[in-house]
Amino acid sequence: MSKILACVDGSVYVDSVIDHAAWLSGRTGLGVELLQVLGRREATASDRSGRIVAGARRKLLEELAELDAERAKLLHQEAWLVLDEAKSRLESAGVSDVTQALRHGDLVPTLHEREDGAAYVVVGKRGEAADFAKLHLGSNLERIVRSSQRPILIASRAFRSIQRALVAFDGSKSSLKAIDEISRSPLYQGVEILILTAGDRTDSASTSLDRAKSQLDAAGLAAMTRLEPGPPDTVIANAVATENVDLLVMGAYGHSRLRTLVIGSTTSELIRACQVPIAVYR
Repeated sequence: MSKILACVDGSVYVDSVIDHAAWLSGRTGLGVELLQVLGRREATASDRSGRIVAGARRKLLEELAELDAERAKLLHQEAWLVLDEAKSRLESAGVSDVTQALRHGDLVPTLHEREDGAAYVVVGKRGEAADFAKLHLGSNLERIVRSSQRPILIASRAFRSIQRALVAFDGSKSSLKAIDEISRSPLYQGVEILILTAGDRTDSASTSLDRAKSQLDAAGLAAMTRLEPGPPDTVIANAVATENVDLLVMGAYGHSRLRTLVIGSTTSELIRACQVPIAVYR
């Protein structure tokens, strides 16, 4: 049975992740599974059995081992507190089907194990360990976007009502998949949609835009198109910032210049620049 898989932790993004998951659930009728993954180093005590010493040093190692065990226990309790608070917030938002999972290990492979039954994956823009002073996004987000087989919703700092979506469109296979998903998904009913292509004005680009608009028009969606010259990251970020966009939609792994938006450093730059949630389709 399909579900929404929401990844939570102790970061400031946790409420937004929950609220975006509640929005998805309200639009689709799907239940939500809350997933928290504790890193193995965080969740388990250090193995000091190989340290064979005597006297005071042995006593000190025993005390350190006890502290490790207590810390692991407290982290486990804190993780369940986060999960329980997240569940309460979802239920308050009207989501009745909520499950919880706490796992130990690496986030990305654990997420892949859990996403088989997921229709969507929701993650925060930054995790608990992110360096906000440096606007560091961390490696997990990029790894998830690169490897996940499900549509991903990257939650912004705070949820707001989604009334207008911008689709970054380059005519590639992945962007065509995004248009197809939009046309069939209840998420976008009643949402104003702008399909934006950045680059040179060519017959091929214009034709691709017209076809994308026709597909959304046939689905009863309010779609507009625009082609603007310039680098995709600059054009798209500017449109998001100046045109009351509530959601940025893009395809993963395109074959044109838009590919750099999802692979490598440009991804981080775009996510930093855009203060809206980002939906990534593949």
